[in-house]
Amino acid sequence: MNSKLTLKLNKNVIDSAKKYAKKRNASLSKMVEKYFMTLIEKKGGKKKYTPLVEELSGVINLDIEFNFKDSYSSYLSEKYK
Repeated sequence: MNSKLTLKLNKNVIDSAKKYAKKRNASLSKMVEKYFMTLIEKKGGKKKYTPLVEELSGVINLDIEFNFKDSYSSYLSEKYK
């Protein structure tokens, strides 16, 4: 169930936050809600990641064997030939 909340903030902060939300195609209310949830869950010890990280989790398959050190060395060798 959604409820209304009134906040008093600096006008410049509100304007900047609205622009930030618009660039990300999100509502300011949803951003504030996610922020509060992050604070609450961190304090309760339930979650250690931001909502964005949670949303992206599982996108990369880490079950494959991959040698990052060798790959990065090859990249640098090619870059500085």
